[in-house]
Amino acid sequence: MSNSANISQPIYRIRVAVPVYLYDCFDYSLSQEQYQHAQVGARVAVSFGRQNLTGIIVEKIAPDAPLDSSFKLKAITELLDDQAILDEKVLSLLTWSAQYYQFPVGEVMQSALPTLLRQGKPYNLLARTWNLIDHNAEAKIKRSERQQEAYKILKLHPTGTGENLLNLSGVETATLKALEKKGICECVLAEQDFSPMPMSMAQMPLTANPDQKKAIDTVLKARKKYQAFLLDGLTGSGKTEVYLQIMQEVLKQGKQVLVLVPEIGLTPQTISRFQSRFHCNIALLHSGLNDSKRMQAWQAAQTGKASIILGTRSAIYTPLPNLGLIVLDEEHDLSFKQQEGFRYHARDVALFRGHLEQCPVILGSATPSIECYALAKQGKMTILELNQRAGTAVMPKMHILDLKVAQKQHGISQLLIGEIRKRLEKKEQVLVFLNRRGYAPVLICESCAWQAKCPHCDANFTIHRTPYQHLHCHHCGTIHRMPDHCPQCNHQELKSIGMGTAKVEESLNELFSEHDVIRVDRDSTSRVGSWQKIYDKIQKSEPAILLGTQMLAKGHHFPYVTLVAILDIDSGLLSVDFRAIERTAQLIVQVTGRAGRGERKGDVFLQTLRPEHPLLNTLVNEDYRKFAQETMKEREMALMPPFRYAALIRCESKDQQVNTDFLQQHAQQLRQDSDNIIDIWGPIPAPMERKAGRYQAHMVLLSQDRARLHYYLRYWWQNLLHNKPSNMKLSLDIDPQELS
Repeated sequence: MSNSANISQPIYRIRVAVPVYLYDCFDYSLSQEQYQHAQVGARVAVSFGRQNLTGIIVEKIAPDAPLDSSFKLKAITELLDDQAILDEKVLSLLTWSAQYYQFPVGEVMQSALPTLLRQGKPYNLLARTWNLIDHNAEAKIKRSERQQEAYKILKLHPTGTGENLLNLSGVETATLKALEKKGICECVLAEQDFSPMPMSMAQMPLTANPDQKKAIDTVLKARKKYQAFLLDGLTGSGKTEVYLQIMQEVLKQGKQVLVLVPEIGLTPQTISRFQSRFHCNIALLHSGLNDSKRMQAWQAAQTGKASIILGTRSAIYTPLPNLGLIVLDEEHDLSFKQQEGFRYHARDVALFRGHLEQCPVILGSATPSIECYALAKQGKMTILELNQRAGTAVMPKMHILDLKVAQKQHGISQLLIGEIRKRLEKKEQVLVFLNRRGYAPVLICESCAWQAKCPHCDANFTIHRTPYQHLHCHHCGTIHRMPDHCPQCNHQELKSIGMGTAKVEESLNELFSEHDVIRVDRDSTSRVGSWQKIYDKIQKSEPAILLGTQMLAKGHHFPYVTLVAILDIDSGLLSVDFRAIERTAQLIVQVTGRAGRGERKGDVFLQTLRPEHPLLNTLVNEDYRKFAQETMKEREMALMPPFRYAALIRCESKDQQVNTDFLQQHAQQLRQDSDNIIDIWGPIPAPMERKAGRYQAHMVLLSQDRARLHYYLRYWWQNLLHNKPSNMKLSLDIDPQELS
């Protein structure tokens, strides 16, 4: 009798996605009152094993649903939110992402939350507002320019200014704190106002040329439904203007616009374009923000207060109640693919989100990826072409310099040195591009040919000269002191071979001592605000040489650059990765696009040891589109992605044999199960076999049938994780972008 009495009692339980590396969600019990308050998409605090975690409710299970009486359910610790913070559409997007990329759903859900919410902090954070107390403080701040700037802005707002607004105006929080110390202003915590602000125009749009107009009209016809567009426009053809005019119409309807850019470096100039065009709330979401600023921006987006959300790849998962348009700028860029942990591709997720939200998605690039061209060919995407540069600017001319025959000085051909000199005399700027930071990539003994190799990786040490002479491995981060003699034959003369940006900088300073050489790479821009300083310097019309790595290639506008020199492109033409040639071509076109954007004509010089390379010649003599068509034909013949779907298994342990045997055994299993519809390559050692003292092996799975590939892969992969030795690391990369 007592047993049946137990059965009839309703059991209140919810299903929770917990941030642990397990592929299931877990059931927890709760009281009747809690059950009534619980919302799908809200956070709960739960205990899991020995840890206390913050999970997301994904389902409320009906109280009368049967439950096996042998199960003992844990109760939740507490409900953290009264309302759902992730809406239905975002939850569907996250669940789909977890299934597609085969990653634990609890971990995926975490990626949609800012750090403070992951830690279980309360949602209602107070916003910091700064009030001016001393209205005559000019004398106290004579010595600091920054403080003077901040003081001017505070004066404009007598009722107080939110910290976010001040930060967007270029005032750092540290400056405000310095003013607070001097008793000039004070910080007040106030409730945040999340009511949306109506959009108004700050300046009139430019007149669109016929190509731009056609593109704008085509997208606006589809603004109430899902459609994917590829905006394929030459560098400098005014893609941003097209986005701005489409955004204007969408914002007028009170909708939100999500704009994704590849890197933080691009956000300052993008945001200034948006701010000078629209008066509305703009939220910034990227990794350069501290936790509380990120949280505030996220809340402004999630409540609908922010009309424009500008961010890097992770912003694709931000909940937006009135999303009306998604723009992904520079869609070909590798930064949109997450390369560790949850390896999603923001482009593919954006297309699926557009489908869920029933809104248009625009992917823009001067060098679209082969994947996008293939989608257009299948009719899944509409191409919009922009074929003329904005204003009077014309496309630069390309020249190939054969390094085998050219006379060189410091690794730069004499002809190029003469061209650079001409430009500098005309008071123009030159951009020298080399994708290798540090001083030199190899240190060698001239007597016995010993090379300085990293003890933990299959790679040479790179020589760095700043802040002091040392050897640095760019793969595992090991740093060694510079040897003063050869450890093998005691010979005193050690020679550096090859060129990194620091060495080229030294050579250029020697050749053109009367002009500024501005180096832009990860080493020179690592300090906060350093990139902004460099950028401001470039925008002055003084003759200078800009030297940099791919940081310079992305979307920046340098009006005074008329000559671009690319010093070494051979490494990209000879790589093991089938996408390397596409990447090299994109890089050449993107770097090229920085020349001749103003009134003056631009030229591009490519130094290479392989001037006869067929695809390189197509690119120089024709254009990128022709190059892309030929590359696409090659891929189709070879049945490489996007004409087959790929997954890459990376395996890492202390012994390569263990890796190979383990993958071999399981590959056999997969061949049998999948009736050979999956083509398995490998296992083979990774292009860099040993990294940080551990051995890496790869295995690539290819199939023309995506659904079946995913179906067989799902069970097989979970079995693989279950059976792996404890010291082995495994990762699965769906649609990998790099095979290294």
